[in-house]
Amino acid sequence: MTDADLTSVLFVLLLLVTLAQLLGSLFVKLRQPRVIGEILAGILLAPILFGRFPIVSGITQSLSGQSSQSSILNFVYWMGLLLLMFFSGAETRQLFSRDERRQVAWLAIVGTGVPFGLGLVAGPWLMHPALAGPNGNRVSLIIILAAGVAVTSVPVVSKIFADLKILHTRFARLVLGVAVLEDIVLWLALALATAFAGKTVLDPLRMSWQLVITSAFFMLGLTILPRIARRINESQSNVFAKNSPVAYVLAVLLVYCVVAGVLKVSLVFAAFLAGFAVVHRNHRMFSDALDAIAKVSFAFFIPVYFAIVGLKLDLLRGLSLWMIAAFLIGSSLVKITSVTLAGRIAGFRGLDLINLGVTTNARGGPGIVLASVAFDAGIISAKFYTTLILAAVLTSQFTGAWLDYVLRKGWPLLTATVPEKAIRPASDIPLAT
Repeated sequence: MTDADLTSVLFVLLLLVTLAQLLGSLFVKLRQPRVIGEILAGILLAPILFGRFPIVSGITQSLSGQSSQSSILNFVYWMGLLLLMFFSGAETRQLFSRDERRQVAWLAIVGTGVPFGLGLVAGPWLMHPALAGPNGNRVSLIIILAAGVAVTSVPVVSKIFADLKILHTRFARLVLGVAVLEDIVLWLALALATAFAGKTVLDPLRMSWQLVITSAFFMLGLTILPRIARRINESQSNVFAKNSPVAYVLAVLLVYCVVAGVLKVSLVFAAFLAGFAVVHRNHRMFSDALDAIAKVSFAFFIPVYFAIVGLKLDLLRGLSLWMIAAFLIGSSLVKITSVTLAGRIAGFRGLDLINLGVTTNARGGPGIVLASVAFDAGIISAKFYTTLILAAVLTSQFTGAWLDYVLRKGWPLLTATVPEKAIRPASDIPLAT
């Protein structure tokens, strides 16, 4: 790579991170999720800056190519995605609570199971050539469709709760508990979808074997591996962790991703499990390390990732208004109706049901990750990718606006009178997505 090529890449990264940070901060002041501003940065840069500066236009055209310039951008893009999933896993581990098990179980099982099940059942009839990418097949496409209907965003919902100062409430505990369980199951579904991608003829034996490997990796990553990791982390002979906790934490992330790559399991899924394993509530050393990594990640890598997500949106050729309207309205109705049904079974009534339904319908970061991973794997088309991204953005915006409206009206989020228990934020990690 020549100095001129490297300068071009650095210039693009400068534009992406600067505009992403500026617009992200603006949207935070507007009481909107930061991620929306970061994606908007990429959308604005694509037609305006990249069309006027030849030095940047070449980078845009090579994003999907094999040039050294695109390799650097793709590396930053994937590091942002892996770090985002790593911190999502860390945050998920901190959000587990034993309170309100019955309500959380009903909301998760029915509120997630029904939309996901309907997506699987209706998928074969809803599949259209406009949905599939070059590597999309019947199985992987149906799984992505079902997950897109059922997903709920832990980071976006957490950030909305923190901004509205309701993170300590029972309502927040219920919603976050449900979202945690949903995301764990749906990341498994995403891992399976990417494993089946690109196979024109699906071998039942190989599919079963990949399902076993992925499920085993999933179960070990949630149960045994975190315990092993904790013993290694706290071992007196672990010189690596003691001398450089930051490097050690990053090494854990890389080990998980390398093992997943060898097993042909989604690296995104591995990053999530790595974050889940490395977090310990009372271990100050790793808490400081996570904070240090988070500052760099949320300042550079993750905003650039979301900005490149915006760059990949083709709002001219990849925009289908009927598809966006159909998916947004249909998936929202299914999700809200399912959560409302689950809420009634769990004992909630009236406004409680609306609040729970609207809040769990926020797709946010997980919805965007689902879309970008499926698009990069060639499972979905540009039109379906754009649809999933816009659905994630619009549902997140509506959730924030609705909860703000309810609080300004002085209406209760939950009418049931249950003593509130203080709940600390999931971690000191910035909830930027």
